[in-house]
Amino acid sequence: MALPTVAIVGRPNVGKSSLLNCLAGRTISIVDPTAGVTRDRVSTPLPLGDDVYVELVDTGGLGIEDADNLTEHVETQILYAMAEARLVLFVVDVAAGVLPLDKKVAELLRKQELPVILVVNKCDTPTQDALAGEFHQLGFGAPVLVSAEHKRGRDNLLELITQAIGHAAEPMGEPVIKLAIVGKRNAGKSTFINALAGQERVIVSETPGTTRDSVDVRFTLGDAEMIAIDTAGVRKKRRMTSDNIEYYGYHRAQRSIRRADVTLLLIDATVPLGQVDKELAGYIIEEFAPVIIAVNKWDLVGERATQEDYADYIGQMLPHLAFAPISFVSAAEGLNLSETVRLAQHLHAQASTRVSTGVLNRAVEEVLALRGPSQKRGRRRPRVYYATQVDICPPTLVLFVNDPDCFTGAWQRFLLNELRERLPFPEVPIRLLFRRRNRRDENHGSGA
Repeated sequence: MALPTVAIVGRPNVGKSSLLNCLAGRTISIVDPTAGVTRDRVSTPLPLGDDVYVELVDTGGLGIEDADNLTEHVETQILYAMAEARLVLFVVDVAAGVLPLDKKVAELLRKQELPVILVVNKCDTPTQDALAGEFHQLGFGAPVLVSAEHKRGRDNLLELITQAIGHAAEPMGEPVIKLAIVGKRNAGKSTFINALAGQERVIVSETPGTTRDSVDVRFTLGDAEMIAIDTAGVRKKRRMTSDNIEYYGYHRAQRSIRRADVTLLLIDATVPLGQVDKELAGYIIEEFAPVIIAVNKWDLVGERATQEDYADYIGQMLPHLAFAPISFVSAAEGLNLSETVRLAQHLHAQASTRVSTGVLNRAVEEVLALRGPSQKRGRRRPRVYYATQVDICPPTLVLFVNDPDCFTGAWQRFLLNELRERLPFPEVPIRLLFRRRNRRDENHGSGA
């Protein structure tokens, strides 16, 4: 069941994203002095006590003149948010006073006939509170005074939200999986998300860099509820500076990979794989993230390549992801999307699997019999005593050995590849750790 929503609306630069972060108690929306940073609906579950939640939704600034000609798209997303909302937080700026755009927002809200809490933001000190009186003219009763940046007035606002909508709050069931969609700019991530959601949940445009925040979108497949995370399109690092919006978007994409259960690396089939694809693949490997390589826009390839040929090409370009399954999709045409999500469920199940110590050690012994570790010059003869699985997501295997430094990288890769064929997690990353066993135990267990 979808959570009831509370939408945050207002003109640009009144602090809507800061207010979402303040109420949520963590940084979710990008906050930047540049007007129009937020374009899509950015949402997060907001607890209202007794294990019940509402969905808090940040929106773009109403009336923004978007530099990429996306004003109409941004305002459509605002209207979607208001259409779904049970309550609106109408945010204004105490320092700026009542501006014509504030009056325009107020007029729009009156037409919607929605419950509204008027929030006067940037009341950083009590001396600014007296300036809030002029906002009575907007017609939404006594304003609530807050400073989102300093969390002043936060508890009072939460109490008012609870009074206004608390009866409609719902328990939040855990989604089956969180699926992060990452890729370079214009790979089709937002189109993929909208196809899963069955609505224009995020803005789709030919303009590169349209998505800036990481946007969580709930959807269902059969009886399973999931979260798809749309992320900012990534471009080469050397084209980003540490203080621009794309830099924040890139780090949000990295954070999305870290918090997702499965990552979908979206590849644009119509252009060659490049440095950005390799950088994202490298970060996915570093984080031991289960990953599907989704080749998007496959409908546009035609007869220029077969799936087998393209899979070989990916293998050459991204050899460290050789274990990852490849799915050929078209987000625009809805080709193979449900199958890809089911594959993500399958990968999550693999990553969550735990094998017994007996099964694991039999597999290790088979690999040792096939090819033992070679001895490094000047080092002791490497020996493996036994192995155990200590964690899941990712499956984490510890091998107790006589000397961890004796084992070459080449043999470790060989061991991993062979274990994939013998253990029930062949398509997800495996974390392999070597631990020194005490000398008194070296006469026990398996030997290389």
